[in-house]
Amino acid sequence: MSNRSREQEGKRLLPLNSWFSFISTSYFDPLCLSAPHHLVGVVGLEIHAQVNSNTKLFSSSPVCFSAPPNSLVSFFDASLPGTLPVLNRRCVEAAVMTGLALNCTINRKSLFDRKHYFYADLPAGYQITQQRQPIAVDGMMTYSRLEGKKGSQVIRRNVRIKQIQLEQDSGKSLHDDVHSQTLIDLNRAGVGLMELVMEPDMSCGEEAAAAVRELQLILQALGTCQGNMSEGQLRVDANVSVHRPGEPLGIRTEVKNINSVRYLARAIDYEIQRQIDVLQRGGTVQNETRAYDSKSGETIPMRDKEGLQDYRFMPEPNLPPLIVYEDNASLPTGIDACQAVVVQKIREGLPELPSVKRDRLVQTYGILPEHSFTLVNEDGLVEFFEAVLKATKKEPRKVIGWVTNELLGHLKQKDMSVTEIVFGMLQRKTLCFSKFRENLMTSQLCS
Repeated sequence: MSNRSREQEGKRLLPLNSWFSFISTSYFDPLCLSAPHHLVGVVGLEIHAQVNSNTKLFSSSPVCFSAPPNSLVSFFDASLPGTLPVLNRRCVEAAVMTGLALNCTINRKSLFDRKHYFYADLPAGYQITQQRQPIAVDGMMTYSRLEGKKGSQVIRRNVRIKQIQLEQDSGKSLHDDVHSQTLIDLNRAGVGLMELVMEPDMSCGEEAAAAVRELQLILQALGTCQGNMSEGQLRVDANVSVHRPGEPLGIRTEVKNINSVRYLARAIDYEIQRQIDVLQRGGTVQNETRAYDSKSGETIPMRDKEGLQDYRFMPEPNLPPLIVYEDNASLPTGIDACQAVVVQKIREGLPELPSVKRDRLVQTYGILPEHSFTLVNEDGLVEFFEAVLKATKKEPRKVIGWVTNELLGHLKQKDMSVTEIVFGMLQRKTLCFSKFRENLMTSQLCS
């Protein structure tokens, strides 16, 4: 896949029915079906979402994906002696907002810890994270799958969110095989991350992909993470095991750093089938970390996890407990409300979430549920759909037919996104909407 294709995959979101139809034809789709005496998959996810912030979590260094190597590194990022962390309030507010959107309990007091391990792109020798008491816990996210003929049946599933914790990212190790060397880029070191842990409530790659896709839409709606997987803004680790229903869970493997929703579905389904094959041959599944090779479509071993790694967690001595307040009335005397993180204020600023928006579109305009998925899944398409309705006074079902068939088909042909063409048309609405009135059911677009 070219760099441009990867970038476009992150920026332009495929209609949900399109990528579900892709996933549903994967080799191991039957793994979603469970039978009493057959092995079935169990899938949990750990997702690292890069906080959409101008600066890093504990320093004032800017965040920019395309910056030259090692050009955005402060003394703290490089772990020079004597430097101290200064917590970025924007990252805290983003974590609280994400927790509220995922129905989590927001801990009024959370703690930072040091997680020790040695790696070249972690110059301090430890990562600042939240092991003991994360900022948000015990959440629940509802996601949906389209099933049935032409994806006309909406199946809702719930996945529990164990916790959301704030932590800093590491740098990048760039391996140069030609010169047999590894180069270190610390631009990413210290960038704020939200680690979201999903409980093992999924059974196959299709369900995991649907859950990640819904989370991606939620984060983008909140503005807390751009969710561009091709740029590493959303990275997924899948914990996969198999067992017979009613029996204890089997030994799990971890598939690391999957950077595409499609690859996630393929990797999980392959890993489930691989473990089933191992057990049916009388073998034992190893507790190990694996990587997904997109070229071969297989997972390959990276390292075993049989020996429990000791990260030597300890409280972060340079950061006090993180305190957030329920409302202004709970602020202690002398605390400036403008400087405090107030949960109620953040709750009042929550936008319309994707699931609510889909339900509203169906109830308000009488469109089919699968069409609501298409509209919400494509960035900017809901706003365009409603603007066309308002300007043309046409029946919603006629407009949705034109949008899903003519407009999206045209954009796919031209390899363009909705935001590239639609908002330009909206800016010229005095010219465009007169043409929409005349050519609503044709493929003519405003020039």
